[in-house]
Amino acid sequence: MPQIQLLTRTRIGGEVTRIRFQNPDTGFCVFDILSNDEKEITACGVVPGCAEGQTLEADGHFEKHETFGLRFRISEARIVPPSTTAGIERFLRFQVSGIGPKMAAAIVRHFGKETIQILDLYPGRLCEVPKIGKRKAQAIAKAWKSSRDSREDLIFLQGLGLTPAYCQKLLRCYGERTVEVVRANPYRLAEDINGIGFLKADAVARELGFAADSVERMSAAVVFTLNNMISEGHVCSPVEELLRRTAELSSQSENVVKSGLDSAVERRLLFIDNGYCYTPYLLLAESRLPHIIAKLAGCRDFSGRKLGRISPRGDLVLDELQMQAVQAVFSHPLTIITGGPGVGKTTVIGEIVRRAKSARVKLALAAPTGRAAKRMGESSGVEAKTLHRLLLFDPSTGKFTYDSSNLLKCDLLIVDEVSMLDIILAYQLFQAIPQGCSVVLVGDADQLPSVGAGRVLHDLMRSGFFHVTRLTRIFRQSAGSQIIVNAHRVNEGKLPEKKVAQNDELLDFYWIEQDDAERSAELIGKLVTERIPQRFGFDPMSEIQVLCPMNRGSCGTAALNEQLSAVLNAQAAESFQFGSRVFKLGDRVMQTANNYDKNVFNGDLGSIVAIDRSRKHFVVAFENSRQVEYAFDDADQLNLAYAITIHKSQGSEFPAVVIPLLTQHYMMLQRNLLYTGMTRARKLLILIGSAKAVEMAVKNIRMRPRYSQLPARLKELG
Repeated sequence: MPQIQLLTRTRIGGEVTRIRFQNPDTGFCVFDILSNDEKEITACGVVPGCAEGQTLEADGHFEKHETFGLRFRISEARIVPPSTTAGIERFLRFQVSGIGPKMAAAIVRHFGKETIQILDLYPGRLCEVPKIGKRKAQAIAKAWKSSRDSREDLIFLQGLGLTPAYCQKLLRCYGERTVEVVRANPYRLAEDINGIGFLKADAVARELGFAADSVERMSAAVVFTLNNMISEGHVCSPVEELLRRTAELSSQSENVVKSGLDSAVERRLLFIDNGYCYTPYLLLAESRLPHIIAKLAGCRDFSGRKLGRISPRGDLVLDELQMQAVQAVFSHPLTIITGGPGVGKTTVIGEIVRRAKSARVKLALAAPTGRAAKRMGESSGVEAKTLHRLLLFDPSTGKFTYDSSNLLKCDLLIVDEVSMLDIILAYQLFQAIPQGCSVVLVGDADQLPSVGAGRVLHDLMRSGFFHVTRLTRIFRQSAGSQIIVNAHRVNEGKLPEKKVAQNDELLDFYWIEQDDAERSAELIGKLVTERIPQRFGFDPMSEIQVLCPMNRGSCGTAALNEQLSAVLNAQAAESFQFGSRVFKLGDRVMQTANNYDKNVFNGDLGSIVAIDRSRKHFVVAFENSRQVEYAFDDADQLNLAYAITIHKSQGSEFPAVVIPLLTQHYMMLQRNLLYTGMTRARKLLILIGSAKAVEMAVKNIRMRPRYSQLPARLKELG
């Protein structure tokens, strides 16, 4: 630990001349200040909104730091108007938009030390300054007022406990009405600002004196609780369950919570249908989707019929189930092909694509993620798009170009990795499909359900509207892979088998029995950084992926990402900090929320390719080579991705995968979780876990229920 010697407590004042370091989330910064007695001082502490050109008064003490030397540690700081003409001139240049060096000098030359008072009280006098006309004077006065109001708003918001990063988001969202909006109903923050949930808004409301049982609080709590349930995969909630959970969250009675639910329904934030509570768009999607599917399924003149006229490929041998899957396309308008790894789903897709091209049927291929679309395109020889790209998402409007009023131009649509399809994306897709278009959905029904709301693939398979073919035979070329064999064993309720390597034989599956979390984390570090690259030649920065059951714990994604980034990317040239997290140039990252403005989506993987500290911006290159620019404040949408959860890995494949599966993960140990993780590995899978933990996962086939009325709505129309 560095030694720090504390010196006498005192007060300093002066002008900020250089920002050395600034954390936008906490407000902590290190900067140089030119004191009023012309001394250069390095200061550090929490000074929200600190910027070059500002004049500060600060209380604190000097300290002698073993590493950083003499510096002033701030306990409290205040922004004050500059007192010298030189300070005023610099303040105008740095703090007021539209005022450059020459104009700042001219204004101060004319008004001298009274400049600040003139701008506050008599801004019209700016016309007295040579070469400043009435229009320019009005623009400067407006910019000055905006700058002053922003500083005052910032002080007010930070006084409520909001971090500088969230303050900036509020100011961007509400503009000059920020303080008015927050005072009137701080719970709006949870509705409008990404990252501010009910708990943060509730803390602000308490600072403003809102009652614990106020209708505003209860309404926000109900919406927050339902959105939490949606993030767990539910499409809706029984009203009784929603009231119970919200009462537990808010420490109020269910009767009090009911007033908040009534208010949310009255404001059309929520809707109640048949005893279930929905957000508006989820109700729209769930209620309309069955009607769209029923209409497509009822079509008797569908394009897939044309494929039946094409002869099978002479050199292609399909088993009985594979042939049924192909033939179903020209006998049913809607079909589903499901099955585990190695059972020939790709072969079936290839034959359907070949016949469609021969029949001159206009074909479209798609998948939920970029990785899945790329694999689909490579295996079929036809370009496959992500669903967002297929439907032409427009970030400027937040809508898809193809919808119910502008249908897709295709006769046969094949969608892969449909286990990832949530109800929102399913609705967006099906409403854009033209009548008579044949639809083929391909996916593994035994994988985890979608990260988003619903269990769409399961519900559609049981709806009666789709012809379902389940492929089961593992083919010879796949039977040699221990990854595939063991994935199927797990899916059948059996433990994976360990094969003993002969001499220097390289296997594709290893199971290292270990249940100590700290030792497992250490082992993962060595495997990723040394053993796998040396033995198998995989690049740890791009080809090896750690998949975890959970985020928390020493073998969770958070701890492992910190550990792996520190070793694999130790020599990064640039970095920045957001909250407690550090992002470095070259770091692997994952988008954790849909951002329609940037056209990036939950689960997209990429790496940081540029950091601009002066503009507080950074750039991420995603796997489709598209580069996206973020402000530092937007880093809450990203996580490091050296280790990701198995849930987030859906739709992706990686050359090498390492999975820790320990008894400490007991809350998450399920068969479909382990099966999904195993099927993400293409060439190498290393499982780290005790036999007890693996057995717990294999035996646990209980599916967590997801509230949805989609099965009932489909059945009603069937």
